[in-house]
Amino acid sequence: MEHTVAHEEHSGGGTKEIVRVTVILSVLTIVELIIGFWMMGMPLESGLRLAAKGTIVILMLAKAFYIVAYFMHLKHELKNLIMTIVVPLALFVWFIIAFLYDGNSFRNLRNTYDPHFKEQSTIKVE
Repeated sequence: MEHTVAHEEHSGGGTKEIVRVTVILSVLTIVELIIGFWMMGMPLESGLRLAAKGTIVILMLAKAFYIVAYFMHLKHELKNLIMTIVVPLALFVWFIIAFLYDGNSFRNLRNTYDPHFKEQSTIKVE
């Protein structure tokens, strides 16, 4: 009686894909680190520094979507299933950004509100 493994031919393809995913994620991470170290020498109020931060955020989002596509196996799924995951995620991120922007606006307005100014500007009635 012989004992054979039924799926020997599939072992090589999975390893190549794992190595490819690892290399792509490593390259994106190294590019982010290079941009981050390059950004450290820039002045704080530089427009180039802001562009570097935006590039890092875009690369991080690309890595996140790549990880979701491969490790959650969404790459091989139907478009409709992918959209049911990506659209709510995008809306959630948009809500977080909107709430942070609104909170910052409230903080700035609260810090500039002066009730004493309102009391001084009214006309005194005798």
